[in-house]
Amino acid sequence: MADFHQGGHVATLHNLRINSEEDLKRELNAFATSRKITLILPSLFSELEGEALPNIIDELNKVDFIHRIVIGLDRATEDQYRYALKFFSRLKADHVVLWNDGPRLSAVDARLKALDLSPSEPGKGRNVWFCMGYTISRADSAVVAVHDCDVVTYSAEMLARLVYPVANPTFPYQMSKGFYPRVADGKLNGRVTRLLVSPMIQALAKVLGPRDYLDFLADFRYPLAGEFAMRTSILPDMRIPSDWGLEIGLLSEAWRNLSPRAVCQVEISDRYDHKHQDLSEEDAKTGLSRMSVDICKALYRKLAADGTVFSEEIFRSIKATYYRGALDLIETYFNDARMNGLYVDRHAEEKAVELFANNIILAGSVFLDNPMETPFIPNWSRVHSADPDIISAMTRAVEEDMAEYH
Repeated sequence: MADFHQGGHVATLHNLRINSEEDLKRELNAFATSRKITLILPSLFSELEGEALPNIIDELNKVDFIHRIVIGLDRATEDQYRYALKFFSRLKADHVVLWNDGPRLSAVDARLKALDLSPSEPGKGRNVWFCMGYTISRADSAVVAVHDCDVVTYSAEMLARLVYPVANPTFPYQMSKGFYPRVADGKLNGRVTRLLVSPMIQALAKVLGPRDYLDFLADFRYPLAGEFAMRTSILPDMRIPSDWGLEIGLLSEAWRNLSPRAVCQVEISDRYDHKHQDLSEEDAKTGLSRMSVDICKALYRKLAADGTVFSEEIFRSIKATYYRGALDLIETYFNDARMNGLYVDRHAEEKAVELFANNIILAGSVFLDNPMETPFIPNWSRVHSADPDIISAMTRAVEEDMAEYH
């Protein structure tokens, strides 16, 4: 059974194993009559061939509270897009598939590029951003949820718990963030959260001094969770990062745009597993190595925007403080895992910490060399101001693709 612990800045909504999944669905069905709920699924075509997505579709077919499912499809040819339309046709809910690489949406992207508003690089952030634009254009949903398509332990209850805090009209929350234990196959997972983000936030607070922003981030049990839900009224002003700092960037946007009391985290699962990234020690442009660099840059950019002045000396101090704290945490995680019958490879954990420590300096160097770097995609309010017809053009492109290739 979960505890009652509250961190103080962000409300934590636990699963105390009392209210059943059916009770949650019953309430959500009632909420959905007046507060329609849209689900966004950012997907690579390769995920249609994996083991997770077929089960996700089966689980989604168990719920009635979803108004629409918006699927963003990346890296797909014309034949693969046709296959995707057939693949997702099993969904009971109304759904659309955005062919992000197709000629019609590419033409929309060309209009954005002409205005210098196009996402700077492909990836999950760009995919989610286009899906949000489409959701805004339909103007018929009060709540939007996002989760990945590679969750092998997915269940309908995860979605119900994720959307409940923002769908319940009596709750004050504008955004909910999922959390869960990263345990699978007898191992303790979640290396980037455990071994980078948590000790990094602690190190930043020690070196830079107290920051409300750092306290806000520290309250999240799993800040890198890809599962979140929001009320659609805040979508037009949300800036989505295009690099691998997406989750930290979204939390930074929530901190900038919302009161902490309007944000919550919710326990959505007892067990969670998805596709694992390689550590990629030899290449800082891929895998967890790239992710760690982008996360550090996201933290530096946000703190700099709030007035923090960085230098090479400060980055060296952050690295040294981080390294000592991360090594101490390895001992704690090892003991916790052993008591619960789980395996932790301490040598591999220390190698990861060494890589992350070096990448703290690398990210700092990149930040100092290019302090004006802005990987955030412009928000949809700015896009609408620059070209009021762009959202309608996107909607037409999606509808014409669906009609032509179905």
